[in-house]
Amino acid sequence: MSTPEHLPPVPPAVPLTLEGSSLLHQMLKVRWADWRALPAARRDEILGEAAAALAIMEGAGSAIFSLLGHKGDLLLVHFRQNFEHLGEVQRCLQKLALWDYVEQTSSYLSVVELGLYESTAKVYGGLAERGIEPFTAEWNAEIQETLARQRSAMHPRLFPDMPPHKFICFYPMDRRRGEDKNWYTLPLAERQRQMGEHGAVGRRYAGQVKQIISGSIGFDDWEWGVDLFSDDPLVFKKLIYEMRFDHVSAVYALFGTFYVGERTPAAEIGKLLAISSR
Repeated sequence: MSTPEHLPPVPPAVPLTLEGSSLLHQMLKVRWADWRALPAARRDEILGEAAAALAIMEGAGSAIFSLLGHKGDLLLVHFRQNFEHLGEVQRCLQKLALWDYVEQTSSYLSVVELGLYESTAKVYGGLAERGIEPFTAEWNAEIQETLARQRSAMHPRLFPDMPPHKFICFYPMDRRRGEDKNWYTLPLAERQRQMGEHGAVGRRYAGQVKQIISGSIGFDDWEWGVDLFSDDPLVFKKLIYEMRFDHVSAVYALFGTFYVGERTPAAEIGKLLAISSR
């Protein structure tokens, strides 16, 4: 009969992840009373400066969206290589004269994340079968080899270009950690199964919507951020509604505030802030 010393080592419960681009979402509300009080010539000057700066940012991985609803007027989304570059973006915007006439109502910081449930189960299982203890030098070396191989294969997904679609839907989310239902106490294999079912729904919408998942544990108030891009905003409703019936969403998902906006080229920022159109 096997004794505990002869049992294979128990693998960690944490799935492996890959991280890529750093993301910053900025939700802005225009101070319309102050903006309208400016002379037209001064507004034009401020908009010219802003359009030039935003055009440069646009070429580096930023996008402007006109928000629908009461949650703000503008949504700025920035994809960059790292947090240092996001800091440069933030400081550049704060130096613009336009920044005196907007209020940042919210923001969200995260990094593109790909969860490797299938690869995790395979590599953890193989290491356990060979009796290799977790976090030893041999164990760490094989984990790093797996991550390096996956990172190379998935580079385009880890560092995506800003999708060109007309509409965006952004929302943060958590996995439930309540007294009754707790995602993080489920066995790794069960989490893998549920996430596989969840991902199958998203894949059915390939070609209609571009989805980018970013991790924010330790960076912001929620655990993940979800960006959906499409030329048809109704796709957001259909996709999210269908996913609500997945076990992982129905039982464990908690959702934050949803933001929906329409893409606006940097050169057309003046149209969003034109006084005559209000």
